[in-house]
Amino acid sequence: MHDGRPDRDRVEGDARIRVLLAEDAPLIRQALTALLSQEPDLDIVAAVEHGDLIVPTALRTRPDVAVLDIHLPGMDGITAAVELQAKLPSCRSLLLTSVARPEHVRRALTARVVGFIRKDAPTARLAEDIRQVARGHRVVDPELALAAATASENPLTPREVSVLRLTAQGASTRDVAAQLYISVGTVRNHLASAVAKTQARSRVDAIRIATEAGWL
Repeated sequence: MHDGRPDRDRVEGDARIRVLLAEDAPLIRQALTALLSQEPDLDIVAAVEHGDLIVPTALRTRPDVAVLDIHLPGMDGITAAVELQAKLPSCRSLLLTSVARPEHVRRALTARVVGFIRKDAPTARLAEDIRQVARGHRVVDPELALAAATASENPLTPREVSVLRLTAQGASTRDVAAQLYISVGTVRNHLASAVAKTQARSRVDAIRIATEAGWL
């Protein structure tokens, strides 16, 4: 009975696919490592928990495919994928997400990420998607692609997104100004602009709207 995985005899003479995993949740990272290691044609060459470790680890281990959680401490998965493309073009990136946020998909596709799937996909599906990405094919979960195609465009500028994100994390206006190296007045202007663009009633409402739309 065929289980959907490559036959060991068939892959024995083929080049194995070197995979780097980036996932901050220890249990998920360990489970993915263990399950994907059972695939006869996949080698897990590294598993990291922090976004800032992705690029230096990839440069050291030379993976064919980097499987990256989109939400990581430090550098996020999309930013890491962009850096990988610049510094290690032979490595293709496959992003994992637990939430279907259209803006993330659009940003990933704009960055030429070749794979974007849901984190709750079956392991066999993930393994096959890794193979497809390694062959140079693009793999995007249909639900994520539909969400990106039907959602409204993000009206916020990158600076407005940064200001809203920090505000959502509890930073005061002065804290935001200090972190972004801008004046308090400029922070207030960005917040007012974000409220107007999202047609919100307040800063809190603007954060809610932007979060639900996947813009933060």
